[in-house]
Amino acid sequence: MKEILIIKDFLEKALDLETFFNNRQIKCTLVSINEFKQLNIPKSILIGSCEFEKNINGKNDLLKISKNIGCSKIIILSPNSQEYKVETDLGGAYTKLFFRKFDESINELLLNNISDQKFSFADPKTHDLINLAKRVADTDVTVFIHGPTGTGKEVISNFIHKESKRKDKPFIAVNCAAIPENMLEAMLFGHEKGAFTGASTANKGIFRAADTGTLLLDEISEMPLSLQAKLLRVLQEKKVTPIGSHRDIPVDVRVIATTNRNMIEEVKSKKFREDLFYRLNVFPIETTNLFERPGDIIPISITLLKRHVENGQQIPFLTTETQEIIRSYSWPGNVRELENVLQRAIVLSDKSVIKKNDIMIDDMLHNNVLKNDNLFQETAQG
Repeated sequence: MKEILIIKDFLEKALDLETFFNNRQIKCTLVSINEFKQLNIPKSILIGSCEFEKNINGKNDLLKISKNIGCSKIIILSPNSQEYKVETDLGGAYTKLFFRKFDESINELLLNNISDQKFSFADPKTHDLINLAKRVADTDVTVFIHGPTGTGKEVISNFIHKESKRKDKPFIAVNCAAIPENMLEAMLFGHEKGAFTGASTANKGIFRAADTGTLLLDEISEMPLSLQAKLLRVLQEKKVTPIGSHRDIPVDVRVIATTNRNMIEEVKSKKFREDLFYRLNVFPIETTNLFERPGDIIPISITLLKRHVENGQQIPFLTTETQEIIRSYSWPGNVRELENVLQRAIVLSDKSVIKKNDIMIDDMLHNNVLKNDNLFQETAQG
C-alpha cells in the first residue's frame, strides 16, 4: 500500500483521518505545507483541503510540486459544501470531493478511492476475526468456517489463502450444494476417458486443479454421505483416485470448508460423518450476523457500492439520513440483503448521492403494505 501524506494545515479533521488510516494498517503521515514541499516520497498519495490548494496558488502549482516530490495521486477535500460532488482530472490522478461534513462514509470513500481492497471492516469483532485468520493463514492446517448465510465465509476463505504461503497458487471454490450428487465425485476427484456415459475425455478434477493451492469446499454439510467417506480418505492419505482409474495420484492441497448448519446436530442425526467432521474441524472459525457487528455496515456498504457502480463512475455518497437507516436495520439476510438494497439504491439515485428515499428494504416495504391493508380494512369497516 502506498504511503498517504495528509496536509494538516487548514484541515480540521487531519488527526482523525490519520487515526482512521492507521487503524486500517495503512501508513499515514501528517505534514505541514512547508514540510510537504521538501519531501521526496515516490508514488505517495496526497490528501489536503481546498484552502491548502489555494495557499500554494491553485491546482496547477499543486500539480507541479506534487510531481516533483513523487505523488501519484492527489485528493482535495472540500467539507461544508452545499452539495455532494466529485470532480476528477488526469485520469483520476486528481480528485476533488465536495461534501457537507466529515463522517464515517466520507472516510470509507477516501479509503476506497486509494485502495484496491476487496472488502472493508471496522467492527472490533471483525478485527478479531481477521487477526485469527491471519494467524491460521501462516500454517497449513485445515480450517472449518461456520456461520449464517451471507456473513462472508467465502471472503474469509479467500483472505486466508491470500495471506498464506500458497497465495500465488490456485484458489478454487466449489459449492457442494450446487452440484448434482452424480457429478460431484467426478468433479472433485476427476475421471478417466470412458469411465461413465458421457465421459468422452479425461478430467483431472478439482483437487488436482487446486494442487499446491487452496480448495474451498463451500456448504460441505450438503455433501452426500456416500461421498463423505471418499473425501475423508483423500484428506487422510493426500491422494486422489480418478473414477475409472486404479492409480492413486498425490495432491498437496490446503482445504477450507464452510457451512451454515449446526454440525454437531448434523453428526448426531447421522447426516454427516463424525470422523470427517473432526478431520475438517482442525481450526474452527465463526462468522457472525451483520447486526452483531454494526461497525462493519458502512465500510461494507461503500465497498459494495464500489463493486456495482459502472466503470468510470464515482462511488455515490451516502447522506446522513441514509446512513442512519442502514445502521438501524437488522439485516436478517446479512451482506447479501445489504448488497441487494444498495443495488436498488444505485438504480433509484441520481448516481452521485444515495438519499433515504432511495433505500428500499423488503421488510420495510412489507410492513408498509400490511399497514396500508389494515388502514383500508378499518376504513371499510367504518
